[in-house]
Amino acid sequence: MTNKPDHSSGAKAPITARDARLKAALKANLARRKQQARARADDTDPSKDKAQGESNG
Repeated sequence: MTNKPDHSSGAKAPITARDARLKAALKANLARRKQQARARADDTDPSKDKAQGESNG
């Protein structure tokens, strides 16, 4: 059959170098996406628009 590890015992497998790299990449990606979402929210927030409410006359 296949040589899949038995995870039914509940013991955690040691973190491999690959797992550590993936964890770091996911963390960096999440931080980058949050920063982009905050920047988009700031750009579309009408309460922060300086020109709003000012008259030119």
